[in-house]
Amino acid sequence: MIGYIGLGVGIIAAVALGYLLGRIPRTKKEEEIIAAAQEEAEQLKREKLLEARQQIQEMREELEERAKRREEELARMEERILRREDRLGKKSTYLEKIEDSLRADEEELERLKKEGERLLAEEKAQLERIAGWTEKEAQEHLLKLVETESQRFFSRKVEEVERRAKEEAQQRAARIIATAVQRYAGEYIEENAVSSVPLPSEEFKGRIIGREGRNIKTFEALTGVELLVDDTPEMVVLSSFHPLRREIARLALTRLIEDGRIHPAQIEEKIQRAKARLADQIREEGRKAAFDLGIDLHPELSALLGRLKYRTSYGQNQLAHSIEVAWIAKMLAEELRTDPLSAKRAGLLHDIGKAVDHEVEGPHALIGADLARRYGEKPVVVHAIAAHHEDVDPESVLDVIIQAADTLSAARPGARHETFERYIQRLKDLEALCRSFPAVQEAYALQAGREVRVMVHPDRASDEVAAKLAYDIARAIEEELNYPGEIKVNVIRQTQFTQSAK
Repeated sequence: MIGYIGLGVGIIAAVALGYLLGRIPRTKKEEEIIAAAQEEAEQLKREKLLEARQQIQEMREELEERAKRREEELARMEERILRREDRLGKKSTYLEKIEDSLRADEEELERLKKEGERLLAEEKAQLERIAGWTEKEAQEHLLKLVETESQRFFSRKVEEVERRAKEEAQQRAARIIATAVQRYAGEYIEENAVSSVPLPSEEFKGRIIGREGRNIKTFEALTGVELLVDDTPEMVVLSSFHPLRREIARLALTRLIEDGRIHPAQIEEKIQRAKARLADQIREEGRKAAFDLGIDLHPELSALLGRLKYRTSYGQNQLAHSIEVAWIAKMLAEELRTDPLSAKRAGLLHDIGKAVDHEVEGPHALIGADLARRYGEKPVVVHAIAAHHEDVDPESVLDVIIQAADTLSAARPGARHETFERYIQRLKDLEALCRSFPAVQEAYALQAGREVRVMVHPDRASDEVAAKLAYDIARAIEEELNYPGEIKVNVIRQTQFTQSAK
C-alpha cells in the first residue's frame, strides 16, 4: 500500500513539473534541461510502475498461497468430520443393538421373576404343609430363637466387658494409689502414754512430793496425770493416756522446777499458765499446719486443728495423720486430674470433729462436717468430710479420694500400732468366730488380721452354701468384732480323691 502511494506521488510530481516547464519560456539549454527532466520523470514513472507491478504480483501470490492453505485446512476438517460422522453412525447402530438386547433381557427377567414368585409360593405352601406352621408362626418362632440367642450372646459380651473394665479400673486405681504413696514419704510419730521431765538434782524429788505428799497429790488432782517419782536418777515420769493433760502437766512441772518454789498455790498458778500457754501453742500448731499446706483457714478451725496434735488413734498422731491425708489426697487428685486444692482442704479437715467429739455427741465425721460448714467451707469439702467414714453416701470423686487417702495414711506400715497382747487376742477372736460356724473345718488369720481364710467341709457345704457362708462370716465380723480397716474373708472348698496303683 505504501508503494502505491509513493508511485502516485511520483507521477503527480512529474506531471506538475512538465506542466510548469511547459508554461515557462525556454531557451535552448533550458529545453535540454527540461527534456532531460522529462526523460528522468519518464524513467522514474517506469520504475515506479514496475515496482508497483512487482508488489501487486507478490501480494497476489501471497493471497493465493493463503487461500490454498485455507482450502487444504478446510478439506482436512471436512475429512475429520466425515470420519467422526462415520464413527457416530457405527456407535448408534451398536447402541441400538444393545438396546434391543437389553429389552429382550428385561422381558426374560420379568418372565423369570414371575416364574420365581410362582415357585416360591408353591414352596412356601409345601413348607407350611410339612411344618404345620404358617409363615407368621414361623417368623415368630424364628424371632424368639434369635432373641434368645442374642440375649445369651450379649449377656456374655456385657459380662466380659464388665470384667475387663473392672480389671482395668483396679489396675489404674492401684497405679494411681501407688504413684501418690510413692510421691509422699512422711515420717511417723509414735505417741507414748508417758513423758519424762529431767531434774537438776535428786533433791527436787522431795520437793515435788512435798510434806506428807501434798504437792504431788495437788499436782495429780489439778492435772489428772499420774506423777511417778521412782528410782530413776534425776528424772520423774508423767503418765496419762490423755496427751493434752500430759502436756499441760509437763509444761507446769518444768516451770515449777525452773522456779524452784513448789507448793500447792504455786502448783495451781503454774498449771493455769501452762493451760494458757498450751492454748497458744495449739493455735500456732494449727496455723503452721495450714501454712505448710498453703491453705487459708478460719482462725477457729486453725485452733481446732492444733488440738489434734494432742489426739492419737492407735498410737498415730492425729495432726500428723491429717497433714499426711491432705498431701496424699492432693496427689491423688492430681493423678485423677481433679481439684487438688479442695482435696487438700478436705484431707486436712477430715478428722477435725475429733477435736471436739468428747464435747458433742455423734460421729466425728458428721461433727467435723458441721464445723466446716459453720466456718464457711465449700459444700463439696463439707460433704467429703462427712463421707470419709461413709456416715453419708459418697457423691463425688473428692469423697472417694478422701476415703482412700485416710485409709492409706492409717494402713501404711508403722503408722498405727497395738500392744502385742491385744494384737494376738484380736487374731484369736477372729479365728474363733470363723470356727463357730458348723460347716467350717479350719480358719487362719493372715496379713495382720486383714484377711481370714476359711476351710469348709466339702461334704457339709456346697459351692452355693460356701458363697453364703462367706457373706454370713463377714456380717458376723462386722457385728461382733472391733477392728481397724477392712477384713477380707476367703472361703475355700476343696474335694480331693486319692488312690494307689499297685
